[in-house]
Amino acid sequence: MLRYVAKRVLMSVITVFIILGLLFTMLHAMPGSPFNDEKITDVQRANLEAKYGLDKPVPVQFGNYVKAMLSGDFGVSYVFQKNMPVSELLKTRIPVSIRIGVQAVLLGTVIGLIMGILAALKRNSPLDTAATVVSVIGVSFPSYVFAMAMSYLIGYWLGWLPLIYSTADPGRSTIMPTISLCMFSMATVARFARTEMVEVMGSDYMLLADSKGIPVWRLLGVHGLRNALIPIITVLAPLTVELMTGSLVVEQIFAIPGIGSLLVSAIQFNDYNVVLAVVFVYSIMFIGVMLVVDILYGIIDPRIRLAKKEG
Repeated sequence: MLRYVAKRVLMSVITVFIILGLLFTMLHAMPGSPFNDEKITDVQRANLEAKYGLDKPVPVQFGNYVKAMLSGDFGVSYVFQKNMPVSELLKTRIPVSIRIGVQAVLLGTVIGLIMGILAALKRNSPLDTAATVVSVIGVSFPSYVFAMAMSYLIGYWLGWLPLIYSTADPGRSTIMPTISLCMFSMATVARFARTEMVEVMGSDYMLLADSKGIPVWRLLGVHGLRNALIPIITVLAPLTVELMTGSLVVEQIFAIPGIGSLLVSAIQFNDYNVVLAVVFVYSIMFIGVMLVVDILYGIIDPRIRLAKKEG
């Protein structure tokens, strides 16, 4: 298992650098530069590019960037917040997005599992129908639709929660974004949980365990849910990264100073260093979550762990 994890980590590191290299090349191939201000003369633009090393060949720039990045230096913002270290921008924005994302993942997973399990136990009942309807609504409407509806009804009309994010009251400010973001994950988990639990509950080994008089809670928790978790985890992994890195539109609706809105602004301004840093964070989080998922596979199902050892 340790050998497999080490191999996966090495492949992940290589993947991150390949992603950075491709993005670095594409950013520099785009028309324009960070210094597109019409008030800047050609001479001034050339001086600025020389100051930040943008006049060098792309491979040289990439090598310098990687060398600085490995020491924790992501450069400075060219335009978005001029000359501010990118690490400082990330330091203030990443925690906000991660907090809202983690809340949305946990809330959506817990409610989705409960809905799916209850729907599987009460198949073809009104409860099953209600859970199916809620799941269809959750996957049919984008998160920003729920965000706008909640913003108007709860924030504006009822005035129960802040309309926009407030650093003075982050707890209440994250409630509506969390609920709007968790709807899709909740519906997805509920659908997969119901399908897998129905299949597992009808299997021979579950019928045998039930005939032996095993309590329902143990039958579901130890034998049923454990075998149904693998496909749920597979679907939930990319959703987790997406929610933790922030929904671009939802962050705009609630004026959340998160990493998603930072990426949008950086792309608009051609702020290369900020774009690269945010994508680096995205890549690390995605690959890290997928690595955790691989490890969880082996923990949940020993057959997968055995297959990895044989491989």
